[in-house]
Amino acid sequence: MDIRLLINGDETGAASGATFERKDPFTGKVATRAPAGGVADAKAAVEAAAAAFPAWSEVGPNERRKLLLKAADILQSKVPEFTRLVVEETGATAPWAGFNVMFACKILQEAASMTTQVSGEVIPSDKPGTIAMAVRQPAGVVVGIAPWNAPVILGMRAVAMPLACGNTVVLKASELCPGTHQLIGQAFIEAGLPKGVVNVVTNAPADAAAVVEALIAHPAVKRVNFTGSTRVGRIIAEMAGKHLKPVLLELGGKAPLIVLDDADLDGAVNAAAFGAFMNQGQICMSTERIIVDESVADAFVAKLVAKASKLPAGDPRGHVVLGSMIDIAPAERMDAYIKDAVEKGAVLACGGKRTGSVVEATLLDKVTSKMRIYNEESFGPVKSVIRVKGVDEAVRVANDTDYGLSSAVFGKDIMRAMAVAKRIHAGICHINGPTVNDEAQMPFGGMGASGYGRFGGKAAIAEFTDLRWITIEDPQQHYPF
Repeated sequence: MDIRLLINGDETGAASGATFERKDPFTGKVATRAPAGGVADAKAAVEAAAAAFPAWSEVGPNERRKLLLKAADILQSKVPEFTRLVVEETGATAPWAGFNVMFACKILQEAASMTTQVSGEVIPSDKPGTIAMAVRQPAGVVVGIAPWNAPVILGMRAVAMPLACGNTVVLKASELCPGTHQLIGQAFIEAGLPKGVVNVVTNAPADAAAVVEALIAHPAVKRVNFTGSTRVGRIIAEMAGKHLKPVLLELGGKAPLIVLDDADLDGAVNAAAFGAFMNQGQICMSTERIIVDESVADAFVAKLVAKASKLPAGDPRGHVVLGSMIDIAPAERMDAYIKDAVEKGAVLACGGKRTGSVVEATLLDKVTSKMRIYNEESFGPVKSVIRVKGVDEAVRVANDTDYGLSSAVFGKDIMRAMAVAKRIHAGICHINGPTVNDEAQMPFGGMGASGYGRFGGKAAIAEFTDLRWITIEDPQQHYPF
């Protein structure tokens, strides 16, 4: 499938005429052929967004809401197209693709509901006859940089709230799913958003650094949001800092799921399996560390192994739970994690086999801090079970990481579980629920190496607006001289 850049409402090739191919990680066949956009294309996209900003920022909130809701309906109508693209470009399963579209629609609908919530306040002033106001205004052009792992959800999240707040956007598509991200832009154009309000740029992997730098450096760009690896997030934060531009970062994770000694083990097993293996473990919130009180560890591990060992893995077009990983190199990295852990004393409780880019659901029991998988984000279906003695050690292990995105605690004593949740250094914690969980209206984000800022609901309004102090004063007020 050949796709095009979306700039100023038009489909176009790269200025250089160059293209690049994204291949299906499972079959090896070409999934999409996209323009290899460069610096000139990045600048053109920003300039189109900048030209569209004055008019779009003045569009009334209910008109913006109507257009965003229409885009959500169009997005929903494209489920078959999105499904084919997500499966072919990323190797994910069709159910994951369908869920992506469903949740992306919710994100857009929630953003539409926020158009009338961009509010301010009147603040009491000590100056007689003065009305002092805190007023929120759209910032300008927003650059959204989205990843491949939940491509429709995260592509939409990068642009929905900025648009609702009255900004115009440039979506820099992932090199691994250019067709999926371009289709998001198509939905907005079909919904009737004015030219230049939504722009999509694709680029070859080799050109990513130059394109991103050109986008961030452009004077018209006022905000940047990025979802992806912590390594790249640091680079983007440095670039944005150089230009004094606020950036919202949602980065990697090493989510712990703590199983206390009074946990409902069946419930904990179900949550752990879902959180660990959904989308082959390629989710920033994926359960990476299953921290289990030693008094219930044997029973818990036996139940989890029984469940995980039955999860089918294979061709994402078939009836499987685990499809292909995004590429062969990350799949091969799973082999290295298993080998390292087993050599250092871990027990391979289940799984461990790989066929090309497909990796079975794998559990490593009795993992310790000496093993690579204890510290590194696996971002795959190879997961750790870490046995601990008591609450304090469970909390210590949960916090023994630079990451801090999602977490979970299982225990029947809710007050004790709540006390544990408060001690975990993470932006998100679910009591008796999985680490993989999101709702469009919730403040989503992390701390530490997982980034900063919040997507979702009212919390995101502050990320994409400028808060200004405006006063109306007595022109005849007294001055000291």
